[in-house]
Amino acid sequence: MTINERHTKVLIVGAGPSGLMMAAQLLRYGVQPIIIDSKQGPTDESKALAVQARSLEIYRQMGVIDRILDGGKHAEGLSFNIDGKPVASLSFNNVGEGQTAFPFIHLYQQSKNEKLLLDFLTQHVCPVYWETNLISLKQTEPGGEAVIQNTAQTVTLTCDWVIGADGPHSTVRKQLQIPFSGDTYAHEFYLADVELDNEELNDSFVQLCLGKHGFAGFFPMPESKRYRIIGNLPDGLEKKENLVVEEILPFLKDISGITVNVKHNYWFTTYRLHHRMADKFRQQRCFLIGDAAHIHSPVGGQGMNTGLQDAYNLAWKLAGVVNGRLKESVLDSYSTERMPVAKTLLNTTDRLFNIVMSNRWYTRLFKRYLMPAVLKFAWNNKGIREALFKRVSQIDINYRDSAINLHISQSTKIKAGDRLPYLKVFDEKKQEETDLHEWCSKPGFTFIVLGKLVESDLFILAKWITQNYSTTLNFFYLPLSAKNLHVFEAFEMKSNQVLSLIIRPDMHIGFLNDKVDMVLMDNYLRNVVGVF
Repeated sequence: MTINERHTKVLIVGAGPSGLMMAAQLLRYGVQPIIIDSKQGPTDESKALAVQARSLEIYRQMGVIDRILDGGKHAEGLSFNIDGKPVASLSFNNVGEGQTAFPFIHLYQQSKNEKLLLDFLTQHVCPVYWETNLISLKQTEPGGEAVIQNTAQTVTLTCDWVIGADGPHSTVRKQLQIPFSGDTYAHEFYLADVELDNEELNDSFVQLCLGKHGFAGFFPMPESKRYRIIGNLPDGLEKKENLVVEEILPFLKDISGITVNVKHNYWFTTYRLHHRMADKFRQQRCFLIGDAAHIHSPVGGQGMNTGLQDAYNLAWKLAGVVNGRLKESVLDSYSTERMPVAKTLLNTTDRLFNIVMSNRWYTRLFKRYLMPAVLKFAWNNKGIREALFKRVSQIDINYRDSAINLHISQSTKIKAGDRLPYLKVFDEKKQEETDLHEWCSKPGFTFIVLGKLVESDLFILAKWITQNYSTTLNFFYLPLSAKNLHVFEAFEMKSNQVLSLIIRPDMHIGFLNDKVDMVLMDNYLRNVVGVF
C-alpha cells in the first residue's frame, strides 16, 4: 500500500493490541494517525487470552463491548493440580460483583482483540500499512523524522509525535537508545493452541498443573474443546530443533496426570520469557507503550491488558495536545503514572513465576502441602477474594500521586487519582437505571455534581460550562434520593453536603472537592491539567 503523506501528527509503529488501541483512541478524539507494522498482516497466532475487567470497561466506553462478550466466554474458575492430583478449585462466578460491570475474567484471544480494533480503524478510515518497516528515526526540534520502507517505496516522513508500540524488540526504543533493563528466564517454554478430546478437562475452568519438573496450564478458549496449553520444556527438549506438539505430550502427562488427546493442532511454538522494562517511557516527542516499554511473565494474564491501558492513558493527553486543547506539560504525566504500574507488575509476576518454577525442596513442600490450604482460605475470605480480583482485573490501579490530580476532600476511601468506582445510578427524571461509567461514555472530561443545588446555581454552572468548557466538560447532576443513597455513602458524604468531581477521559478522578467552587475548578482545569 502506497503512503502518500509526507507528514503526520502522530506516527504509530506497531499494529499489535497496544498500537491499535492507541490509534483507536486518537480517532475518538478526531486525530488521524499513520500506523505501520512490519508484519504481512494481522495474525491468528497470539499468546494473550484473557481480557480483564478494566480493559472491558475501555471497550464499553468505545461502544464495542457487545461484540467482545458475544465472541468470548467467561472463565468460571481456576483449579490446581499438583503432581497429577487435584488439590484446589476456586470459582470465579461473579467474583467482582458490585465492583465493575464485568465481574469476571473474560477469555477472548489477542487475535480477536486486534481484529476488533482493526475494524474500528476501518470504520474511521484509518488504514494500517502492513509490511512497512521503520528504517531509522531521529528527533528534531519540531518533531521527528522517520524513514519507513515497504515493498513499494522508501519514504521520509516527518511527524510531530512518535509512538513505539513495536514489541519487545522495538526498533523505536533501539533507535532512541533507551536501555531495556531486566533478564531472560532460564527455561524455554512452549505454547500449543489445540483442540482436545479429553472429557476430564472442564472447558470453563483454567487448570494449572504443578510438578517436580515444571508446570503446565490448560486455558479454555471460546471455541468448543479448544485449549491454549502453556508450560516449560523438559531439559531433553529445550534445544531440540523442529519440535512438534506430540513430543511434549509424555512430559505433559507426567505433569498433569492426564493423557492429552490432541484432535487438531492449530499452532505450536516454543519461546523464551523475559522480564524487562525500558529505563524511560518518553524521550522528547517519542513514547513507548506495551511490550516496547515492559515485558514480563504471563502470570495473571496482565501483559496485553497493561499495554491497552498504556495506550488509553496516553491517547487522551496526546490528542488534547495535538488538537490544541491541552498544554504539552500534561504529557509528562504518562511516564509518572504508567511506569510505577509497570514496575509493580514486573516485580509481582516475577516473584510468582519464580515460585511456580522453583524446584527447591522447601518450595516444593510449600506448593504440595501449604499452598492448597492457603488458596482455599484466601478464596473463602470475602475481603481477600475481592482484593485479589481488584488486582488481577486491574481496577485497583490508581494515580493518586500524579501531578494532574487535585484532591480537596475529606473522603478517605475514594480519592482523586482513583478509577471512578462503578456505582449504579437511578435516573429519577428518566425513571431508568444507569451507572457512573455510562456517564463517561463521551470523549472529554465528565463533570459530576452530587447533592442538592437550587435551580439558580444549576443555571450559573451551566452558563460557566457553556462559556468556558463547552467542548471539554460533559455535565451530570445527581441530587440525593433514596434509590441513590449508596452513591453518597460511597463518597462518605455528610447530610446536605454537595460534592463536585471532574473525571478524566480515562475514567480516573482528576478533581474531588467537598463543595462546588468554580474558581477551584478553573484552577484545576487551567493550571493543573493545562486546558486552554
